[in-house]
Amino acid sequence: MGFFDFFRTPDINELVEQFRGTENSFLLDVRTREEYAQGHIPGSINLPLDEIARVADIISDRSAPLFVHCLSGGRSAAAVSQLERLGYTNARNIGGIASYRGELER
Repeated sequence: MGFFDFFRTPDINELVEQFRGTENSFLLDVRTREEYAQGHIPGSINLPLDEIARVADIISDRSAPLFVHCLSGGRSAAAVSQLERLGYTNARNIGGIASYRGELER
């Protein structure tokens, strides 16, 4: 990993493909319910940032791979920090759906 890789933003398109190829993984969309209803990545689970503490109700395995996104990457970064504090060891911020080029469900 080079110095400038630290500043590279995640490519949500590549990472959604990685999610699809990872067993027992979860794609968490931490946008609001209203944003989610307007269009979301197929297979994602909506868990708004302000409800992130409920994650154990949905995902009990704290080592499960969690691919977390929002609109632009800011809320998902905050969500990953909170998930780590809750004991989740494999949470990753994959950026924002605004950069996603795939199909959306409504």
